[in-house]
Amino acid sequence: MITAITGSGFGDEGKGKITDFLAEKADIAVRFQGGANAGHTIINDFGRFVLRLLPSGVFHHNVENMIASGVAFDADIFFSELEMLKEKGVKAPKILVSSRAQLLLPVHKLQDKLEEERLGKNKFGSTLSGIWPFYSDKFARRNIQISELYSENLKSIAGRFCEDKNICFKAFYGIENAVSYPDLLNYLYDLKARLSPYLCDCPYYMNEAIKEGKEILLESQLGSLRDIENGIYPYVTSSSPLAGFGSVSAGIPPYEIQSVVSVVKAYNTSVGEGPLVGELFGSAADTLRRRGGDQGEFGANTGRPRRMAWFDCVSTRYGCMLQGATEIALTNLDVLGYLDRIPVCVSYHTNGKITKNFPQTYLLRDAQPVYEYLNGWHCDISGCSQYNELPEAAKDYIRFIEDQIGVPVSIISVGPKRNQTIFRHSGVGNKL
Repeated sequence: MITAITGSGFGDEGKGKITDFLAEKADIAVRFQGGANAGHTIINDFGRFVLRLLPSGVFHHNVENMIASGVAFDADIFFSELEMLKEKGVKAPKILVSSRAQLLLPVHKLQDKLEEERLGKNKFGSTLSGIWPFYSDKFARRNIQISELYSENLKSIAGRFCEDKNICFKAFYGIENAVSYPDLLNYLYDLKARLSPYLCDCPYYMNEAIKEGKEILLESQLGSLRDIENGIYPYVTSSSPLAGFGSVSAGIPPYEIQSVVSVVKAYNTSVGEGPLVGELFGSAADTLRRRGGDQGEFGANTGRPRRMAWFDCVSTRYGCMLQGATEIALTNLDVLGYLDRIPVCVSYHTNGKITKNFPQTYLLRDAQPVYEYLNGWHCDISGCSQYNELPEAAKDYIRFIEDQIGVPVSIISVGPKRNQTIFRHSGVGNKL
Protein backbone atom coordinates (compact mmCIF):
# COMPACT_ATOMS: atom_id res chain seq x y z
CA MET A 1 0.00 0.00 0.00
CA ILE A 2 1.22 3.49 -0.84
CA THR A 3 0.21 6.46 1.29
CA ALA A 4 1.02 10.06 0.36
CA ILE A 5 1.47 12.52 3.22
CA THR A 6 0.92 16.04 1.94
CA GLY A 7 0.09 19.55 3.12
CA SER A 8 -3.21 21.27 2.38
CA GLY A 9 -2.09 24.86 2.92
CA PHE A 10 1.06 26.93 2.54
CA GLY A 11 3.32 24.40 4.28
CA ASP A 12 4.41 24.08 7.92
CA GLU A 13 1.39 21.90 8.69
CA GLY A 14 3.33 19.19 10.54
CA LYS A 15 4.03 16.69 7.75
CA GLY A 16 7.35 15.70 9.31
CA LYS A 17 5.77 14.61 12.56
CA ILE A 18 3.02 12.65 10.83
CA THR A 19 5.51 10.92 8.49
CA ASP A 20 7.83 10.09 11.39
CA PHE A 21 4.89 8.69 13.35
CA LEU A 22 3.44 6.57 10.55
CA ALA A 23 6.89 5.39 9.39
CA GLU A 24 7.09 3.08 12.41
CA LYS A 25 5.02 0.53 10.49
CA ALA A 26 6.26 1.34 6.98
CA ASP A 27 8.96 -0.24 4.84
CA ILE A 28 9.97 2.73 2.70
CA ALA A 29 9.70 6.51 3.21
CA VAL A 30 10.12 8.59 0.07
CA ARG A 31 10.81 12.32 -0.12
CA PHE A 32 9.42 13.11 -3.56
CA GLN A 33 9.62 16.86 -4.14
CA GLY A 34 11.22 20.19 -3.30
CA GLY A 35 14.65 20.72 -1.82
CA ALA A 36 16.32 22.08 1.29
CA ASN A 37 14.26 25.28 1.34
CA ALA A 38 11.88 24.15 4.10
CA GLY A 39 12.35 22.10 7.23
CA HIS A 40 10.31 19.27 8.72
CA THR A 41 10.44 19.46 12.52
CA ILE A 42 10.51 16.13 14.37
CA ILE A 43 10.70 15.54 18.12
CA ASN A 44 11.40 12.02 19.35
CA ASP A 45 13.52 10.11 21.85
CA PHE A 46 16.70 11.34 20.17
CA GLY A 47 15.80 15.02 20.52
CA ARG A 48 14.50 17.79 18.29
CA PHE A 49 15.41 17.75 14.60
CA VAL A 50 14.75 19.91 11.57
CA LEU A 51 15.17 17.84 8.40
CA ARG A 52 15.53 19.84 5.21
CA LEU A 53 16.28 17.07 2.71
CA LEU A 54 16.27 13.66 4.37
CA PRO A 55 12.95 11.78 4.48
CA SER A 56 11.24 11.82 7.87
CA GLY A 57 11.55 8.04 8.23
CA VAL A 58 15.29 8.18 9.07
CA PHE A 59 14.70 7.59 12.79
CA HIS A 60 13.30 4.10 12.20
CA HIS A 61 15.93 1.41 11.63
CA ASN A 62 13.50 -0.80 9.71
CA VAL A 63 12.71 1.89 7.13
CA GLU A 64 14.49 2.47 3.84
CA ASN A 65 14.54 6.17 3.01
CA MET A 66 14.46 7.25 -0.62
CA ILE A 67 15.23 10.68 -2.08
CA ALA A 68 13.34 10.45 -5.36
CA SER A 69 14.08 11.81 -8.81
CA GLY A 70 11.98 14.98 -8.51
CA VAL A 71 13.91 16.37 -5.53
CA ALA A 72 16.34 19.28 -5.89
CA PHE A 73 19.31 17.36 -4.48
CA ASP A 74 21.65 19.58 -2.45
CA ALA A 75 24.55 17.26 -1.66
CA ASP A 76 26.04 19.63 0.91
CA ILE A 77 22.82 19.59 2.94
CA PHE A 78 22.47 15.83 2.47
CA PHE A 79 25.86 15.06 4.00
CA SER A 80 25.52 17.67 6.74
CA GLU A 81 22.19 16.16 7.83
CA LEU A 82 23.69 12.66 7.93
CA GLU A 83 26.48 14.02 10.11
CA MET A 84 23.94 15.77 12.37
CA LEU A 85 22.13 12.47 12.95
CA LYS A 86 25.41 10.78 13.81
CA GLU A 87 26.36 13.52 16.27
CA LYS A 88 23.00 13.16 18.05
CA GLY A 89 23.38 9.42 18.47
CA VAL A 90 20.99 8.30 15.73
CA LYS A 91 21.99 5.03 14.10
CA ALA A 92 23.04 5.51 10.47
CA PRO A 93 19.76 5.34 8.51
CA LYS A 94 19.14 3.31 5.40
CA ILE A 95 19.37 5.95 2.68
CA LEU A 96 18.89 5.67 -1.06
CA VAL A 97 19.23 8.51 -3.57
CA SER A 98 17.78 8.36 -7.05
CA SER A 99 20.55 8.46 -9.65
CA ARG A 100 18.00 10.27 -11.84
CA ALA A 101 17.78 13.23 -9.43
CA GLN A 102 19.63 16.40 -10.39
CA LEU A 103 22.22 18.37 -8.45
CA LEU A 104 21.42 21.70 -6.84
CA LEU A 105 24.80 23.44 -6.93
CA PRO A 106 26.25 26.40 -4.98
CA VAL A 107 25.78 28.66 -8.02
CA HIS A 108 22.01 28.12 -7.80
CA LYS A 109 22.02 29.59 -4.29
CA LEU A 110 24.09 32.55 -5.44
CA GLN A 111 21.68 33.24 -8.28
CA ASP A 112 18.71 33.00 -5.89
CA LYS A 113 20.26 35.69 -3.65
CA LEU A 114 21.20 38.01 -6.51
CA GLU A 115 17.75 37.77 -8.09
CA GLU A 116 15.94 38.66 -4.86
CA GLU A 117 18.24 41.69 -4.55
CA ARG A 118 17.53 42.67 -8.15
CA LEU A 119 13.76 42.40 -7.65
CA GLY A 120 13.85 44.57 -4.53
CA LYS A 121 10.34 45.37 -3.28
CA ASN A 122 8.91 42.93 -5.87
CA LYS A 123 10.83 39.96 -4.46
CA PHE A 124 9.08 36.63 -3.84
CA GLY A 125 10.37 36.03 -0.32
CA SER A 126 12.73 33.24 -1.37
CA THR A 127 14.54 31.18 1.27
CA LEU A 128 17.69 31.66 -0.87
CA SER A 129 18.18 27.89 -1.08
CA GLY A 130 18.60 27.91 -4.86
CA ILE A 131 15.26 26.25 -5.59
CA TRP A 132 13.90 28.34 -8.44
CA PRO A 133 17.24 28.57 -10.31
CA PHE A 134 17.57 24.79 -9.98
CA TYR A 135 14.12 24.09 -11.40
CA SER A 136 14.57 26.76 -14.05
CA ASP A 137 17.75 25.04 -15.20
CA LYS A 138 16.03 21.67 -14.96
CA PHE A 139 13.37 22.61 -17.48
CA ALA A 140 15.95 24.37 -19.63
CA ARG A 141 17.76 20.97 -19.65
CA ARG A 142 20.84 22.60 -18.23
CA ASN A 143 21.27 20.77 -14.91
CA ILE A 144 23.64 17.93 -14.09
CA GLN A 145 21.92 14.63 -13.29
CA ILE A 146 23.59 12.57 -10.56
CA SER A 147 24.05 9.64 -12.95
CA GLU A 148 26.18 11.88 -15.18
CA LEU A 149 28.85 11.98 -12.49
CA TYR A 150 29.77 8.52 -13.75
CA SER A 151 29.65 9.40 -17.44
CA GLU A 152 32.78 9.64 -19.59
CA ASN A 153 31.27 12.92 -20.85
CA LEU A 154 31.26 14.59 -17.42
CA LYS A 155 33.88 17.17 -18.41
CA SER A 156 31.90 18.37 -21.41
CA ILE A 157 28.64 18.32 -19.43
CA ALA A 158 30.22 20.49 -16.72
CA GLY A 159 31.72 22.78 -19.32
CA ARG A 160 28.39 23.38 -20.99
CA PHE A 161 26.77 24.12 -17.61
CA CYS A 162 29.51 26.65 -16.78
CA GLU A 163 29.20 28.37 -20.14
CA ASP A 164 25.43 28.75 -19.84
CA LYS A 165 25.50 30.00 -16.25
CA ASN A 166 28.30 32.49 -16.88
CA ILE A 167 26.41 33.99 -19.82
CA CYS A 168 23.35 34.35 -17.60
CA PHE A 169 25.25 35.94 -14.70
CA LYS A 170 26.99 38.44 -16.95
CA ALA A 171 23.73 39.47 -18.63
CA PHE A 172 21.57 39.76 -15.50
CA TYR A 173 23.99 40.64 -12.73
CA GLY A 174 27.11 41.98 -14.45
CA ILE A 175 29.28 39.25 -12.92
CA GLU A 176 32.07 37.70 -14.98
CA ASN A 177 33.01 34.03 -14.55
CA ALA A 178 30.58 33.32 -11.72
CA VAL A 179 31.23 29.60 -12.13
CA SER A 180 34.81 28.36 -12.22
CA TYR A 181 35.13 25.29 -14.44
CA PRO A 182 38.06 23.76 -12.50
CA ASP A 183 36.32 24.34 -9.16
CA LEU A 184 33.07 22.84 -10.44
CA LEU A 185 34.83 19.79 -11.84
CA ASN A 186 36.67 19.17 -8.55
CA TYR A 187 33.37 19.49 -6.69
CA LEU A 188 31.70 16.98 -9.00
CA TYR A 189 34.57 14.48 -8.77
CA ASP A 190 34.35 14.66 -4.98
CA LEU A 191 30.61 13.97 -5.11
CA LYS A 192 31.16 11.07 -7.48
CA ALA A 193 33.04 9.17 -4.79
CA ARG A 194 30.91 10.23 -1.82
CA LEU A 195 27.49 9.59 -3.37
CA SER A 196 28.24 6.23 -4.94
CA PRO A 197 27.18 4.08 -1.91
CA TYR A 198 23.72 5.66 -1.78
CA LEU A 199 22.60 5.55 -5.39
CA CYS A 200 19.86 3.46 -6.97
CA ASP A 201 17.64 3.58 -10.03
CA CYS A 202 14.53 4.87 -8.27
CA PRO A 203 11.73 3.84 -10.70
CA TYR A 204 12.91 0.22 -10.89
CA TYR A 205 13.50 0.05 -7.16
CA MET A 206 10.07 1.45 -6.31
CA ASN A 207 8.14 -0.70 -8.76
CA GLU A 208 9.86 -3.81 -7.43
CA ALA A 209 8.89 -2.73 -3.89
CA ILE A 210 5.26 -2.45 -5.03
CA LYS A 211 5.38 -5.99 -6.43
CA GLU A 212 6.70 -7.20 -3.07
CA GLY A 213 3.74 -5.60 -1.29
CA LYS A 214 5.79 -3.18 0.79
CA GLU A 215 4.23 -0.37 2.80
CA ILE A 216 5.39 2.91 1.28
CA LEU A 217 5.03 6.52 2.46
CA LEU A 218 5.42 9.42 0.04
CA GLU A 219 6.35 12.66 1.80
CA SER A 220 5.94 16.08 0.20
CA GLN A 221 7.32 19.47 1.16
CA LEU A 222 5.25 22.68 1.48
CA GLY A 223 1.52 22.55 0.69
CA SER A 224 -1.16 22.74 -1.97
CA LEU A 225 -1.32 26.54 -2.06
CA ARG A 226 2.37 26.70 -3.03
CA ASP A 227 1.88 24.35 -6.00
CA ILE A 228 3.43 25.79 -9.17
CA GLU A 229 0.35 24.90 -11.25
CA ASN A 230 -2.65 25.41 -8.95
CA GLY A 231 -1.35 27.51 -6.05
CA ILE A 232 -1.29 31.27 -5.46
CA TYR A 233 0.90 31.93 -8.49
CA PRO A 234 3.38 33.62 -8.66
CA TYR A 235 3.89 33.23 -4.88
CA VAL A 236 4.53 29.53 -5.21
CA THR A 237 7.37 27.05 -5.05
CA SER A 238 8.97 25.83 -8.27
CA SER A 239 7.69 22.25 -8.12
CA SER A 240 4.48 20.42 -7.29
CA PRO A 241 3.81 19.36 -3.67
CA LEU A 242 0.67 17.48 -4.75
CA ALA A 243 0.28 13.75 -4.17
CA GLY A 244 -0.04 13.24 -7.91
CA PHE A 245 3.55 14.36 -8.39
CA GLY A 246 4.66 11.61 -6.02
CA SER A 247 4.01 9.06 -8.74
CA VAL A 248 5.99 11.11 -11.27
CA SER A 249 8.98 11.64 -8.99
CA ALA A 250 9.14 8.06 -7.73
CA GLY A 251 8.44 6.62 -11.18
CA ILE A 252 5.40 4.61 -10.14
CA PRO A 253 1.84 4.30 -11.54
CA PRO A 254 -0.53 6.94 -10.10
CA TYR A 255 -3.18 4.32 -9.30
CA GLU A 256 -0.80 2.74 -6.78
CA ILE A 257 -1.31 5.70 -4.40
CA GLN A 258 -4.27 4.35 -2.47
CA SER A 259 -4.38 6.78 0.43
CA VAL A 260 -3.67 10.51 0.74
CA VAL A 261 -3.29 11.93 4.25
CA SER A 262 -3.62 15.69 3.95
CA VAL A 263 -2.04 17.38 6.95
CA VAL A 264 -4.10 20.35 8.14
CA LYS A 265 -3.16 22.76 10.91
CA ALA A 266 -5.91 23.80 13.36
CA TYR A 267 -5.29 27.43 12.33
CA ASN A 268 -3.63 29.00 9.30
CA THR A 269 0.00 30.06 8.82
CA SER A 270 2.15 31.20 5.94
CA VAL A 271 5.80 32.07 5.41
CA GLY A 272 6.78 34.30 2.51
CA GLU A 273 5.06 36.74 0.23
CA GLY A 274 1.58 36.58 -1.28
CA PRO A 275 -2.01 37.08 -0.09
CA LEU A 276 -3.21 35.50 3.18
CA VAL A 277 -6.94 36.00 3.65
CA GLY A 278 -7.84 37.02 7.20
CA GLU A 279 -4.23 37.66 8.23
CA LEU A 280 -3.93 38.58 11.90
CA PHE A 281 -1.80 41.42 13.20
CA GLY A 282 -0.85 42.87 16.56
CA SER A 283 -1.50 41.02 19.81
CA ALA A 284 -3.86 38.45 18.25
CA ALA A 285 -1.14 37.33 15.84
CA ASP A 286 1.63 37.55 18.44
CA THR A 287 -0.25 35.43 20.99
CA LEU A 288 -1.16 32.71 18.50
CA ARG A 289 2.36 32.72 17.03
CA ARG A 290 3.98 32.47 20.46
CA ARG A 291 1.80 29.54 21.49
CA GLY A 292 2.05 27.65 18.19
CA GLY A 293 4.36 24.76 17.42
CA ASP A 294 6.99 23.41 19.77
CA GLN A 295 8.98 26.68 19.73
CA GLY A 296 6.43 29.13 18.39
CA GLU A 297 5.38 29.71 14.80
CA PHE A 298 8.69 30.49 13.16
CA GLY A 299 10.04 28.91 9.98
CA ALA A 300 11.83 25.66 10.82
CA ASN A 301 14.52 26.41 8.25
CA THR A 302 14.56 30.21 7.97
CA GLY A 303 13.50 31.25 11.48
CA ARG A 304 11.18 33.83 9.91
CA PRO A 305 8.00 34.58 11.91
CA ARG A 306 5.04 32.91 10.26
CA ARG A 307 2.06 34.99 9.23
CA MET A 308 -1.02 33.99 11.20
CA ALA A 309 -4.74 33.55 10.52
CA TRP A 310 -7.66 31.54 11.89
CA PHE A 311 -8.66 28.26 10.31
CA ASP A 312 -9.69 28.80 6.70
CA CYS A 313 -12.24 26.32 5.38
CA VAL A 314 -12.13 27.83 1.87
CA SER A 315 -8.41 27.37 1.25
CA THR A 316 -8.25 24.06 3.14
CA ARG A 317 -11.12 22.56 1.17
CA TYR A 318 -9.39 23.62 -2.06
CA GLY A 319 -6.04 22.26 -0.86
CA CYS A 320 -7.56 18.90 0.08
CA MET A 321 -9.34 18.73 -3.26
CA LEU A 322 -6.06 19.25 -5.13
CA GLN A 323 -4.40 16.54 -3.08
CA GLY A 324 -7.25 14.08 -3.52
CA ALA A 325 -7.26 13.74 0.27
CA THR A 326 -8.82 10.55 1.60
CA GLU A 327 -8.34 11.65 5.21
CA ILE A 328 -7.04 14.54 7.30
CA ALA A 329 -4.38 14.67 9.98
CA LEU A 330 -5.32 17.70 12.10
CA THR A 331 -2.30 19.16 13.90
CA ASN A 332 -1.69 21.76 16.63
CA LEU A 333 -5.19 21.43 18.07
CA ASP A 334 -3.77 21.96 21.55
CA VAL A 335 -2.59 25.46 20.62
CA LEU A 336 -6.17 26.83 20.59
CA GLY A 337 -6.84 25.89 24.21
CA TYR A 338 -6.51 29.50 25.42
CA LEU A 339 -9.53 30.80 23.51
CA ASP A 340 -13.11 31.26 24.77
CA ARG A 341 -14.47 31.55 21.23
CA ILE A 342 -12.70 30.40 18.09
CA PRO A 343 -13.25 32.14 14.74
CA VAL A 344 -13.38 29.90 11.66
CA CYS A 345 -13.41 31.35 8.15
CA VAL A 346 -16.22 29.59 6.24
CA SER A 347 -16.37 31.74 3.09
CA TYR A 348 -14.85 34.80 1.41
CA HIS A 349 -16.38 38.11 0.49
CA THR A 350 -14.68 39.00 -2.78
CA ASN A 351 -15.51 40.77 -6.02
CA GLY A 352 -18.83 41.88 -4.56
CA LYS A 353 -20.12 38.44 -3.60
CA ILE A 354 -19.79 35.63 -1.07
CA THR A 355 -18.00 32.49 -2.23
CA LYS A 356 -16.91 29.18 -0.74
CA ASN A 357 -14.60 28.53 -3.69
CA PHE A 358 -10.94 29.51 -3.51
CA PRO A 359 -10.49 32.29 -6.08
CA GLN A 360 -7.67 33.26 -8.42
CA THR A 361 -4.69 35.04 -6.87
CA TYR A 362 -5.63 38.53 -8.02
CA LEU A 363 -9.01 38.25 -6.26
CA LEU A 364 -7.41 37.03 -3.03
CA ARG A 365 -5.74 40.37 -2.41
CA ASP A 366 -9.06 42.05 -1.59
CA ALA A 367 -10.91 39.02 -0.22
CA GLN A 368 -12.34 39.31 3.28
CA PRO A 369 -13.05 36.35 5.56
CA VAL A 370 -16.58 35.51 6.68
CA TYR A 371 -16.39 33.92 10.13
CA GLU A 372 -18.44 31.56 12.21
CA TYR A 373 -17.58 31.27 15.90
CA LEU A 374 -17.24 28.05 17.87
CA ASN A 375 -16.95 27.62 21.61
CA GLY A 376 -13.45 27.09 22.93
CA TRP A 377 -12.53 24.37 25.42
CA HIS A 378 -10.25 26.65 27.44
CA CYS A 379 -8.01 23.91 28.85
CA ASP A 380 -4.84 21.99 28.12
CA ILE A 381 -5.49 18.93 25.94
CA SER A 382 -1.85 18.05 25.25
CA GLY A 383 -2.06 15.05 27.60
CA CYS A 384 -5.04 13.44 25.87
CA SER A 385 -4.21 10.11 24.24
CA GLN A 386 -7.71 8.99 23.21
CA TYR A 387 -10.41 10.78 21.26
CA ASN A 388 -12.96 10.31 24.06
CA GLU A 389 -10.63 12.19 26.44
CA LEU A 390 -10.99 15.41 24.45
CA PRO A 391 -13.41 18.08 25.73
CA GLU A 392 -16.72 18.18 23.90
CA ALA A 393 -15.93 21.63 22.48
CA ALA A 394 -12.71 20.26 20.93
CA LYS A 395 -14.70 17.41 19.39
CA ASP A 396 -17.20 19.95 18.03
CA TYR A 397 -14.32 21.88 16.44
CA ILE A 398 -13.05 18.70 14.77
CA ARG A 399 -16.51 17.74 13.53
CA PHE A 400 -17.12 21.26 12.22
CA ILE A 401 -13.90 21.16 10.18
CA GLU A 402 -14.70 17.68 8.94
CA ASP A 403 -18.18 18.76 7.79
CA GLN A 404 -16.87 21.91 6.12
CA ILE A 405 -14.02 20.20 4.25
CA GLY A 406 -15.87 17.00 3.42
CA VAL A 407 -12.96 14.74 4.37
CA PRO A 408 -12.77 12.63 7.55
CA VAL A 409 -10.33 13.63 10.29
CA SER A 410 -8.58 10.38 11.22
CA ILE A 411 -5.46 11.65 13.03
CA ILE A 412 -5.33 14.42 15.65
CA SER A 413 -2.09 15.88 16.96
CA VAL A 414 -2.21 17.56 20.38
CA GLY A 415 1.52 18.31 20.69
CA PRO A 416 4.84 17.96 18.87
CA LYS A 417 5.88 14.56 20.28
CA ARG A 418 5.08 11.15 18.81
CA ASN A 419 2.93 10.11 21.77
CA GLN A 420 0.79 13.23 21.45
CA THR A 421 -1.13 11.73 18.56
CA ILE A 422 -4.70 10.41 18.56
CA PHE A 423 -6.25 8.05 16.03
CA ARG A 424 -9.90 8.48 15.16
CA HIS A 425 -11.89 6.38 12.66
CA SER A 426 -10.19 3.55 10.75
CA GLY A 427 -7.66 5.76 8.99
CA VAL A 428 -4.30 4.91 7.48
CA GLY A 429 -2.62 4.99 10.87
CA ASN A 430 -4.61 1.95 11.93
CA LYS A 431 -3.93 0.16 8.65
CA LEU A 432 -0.16 0.55 8.56
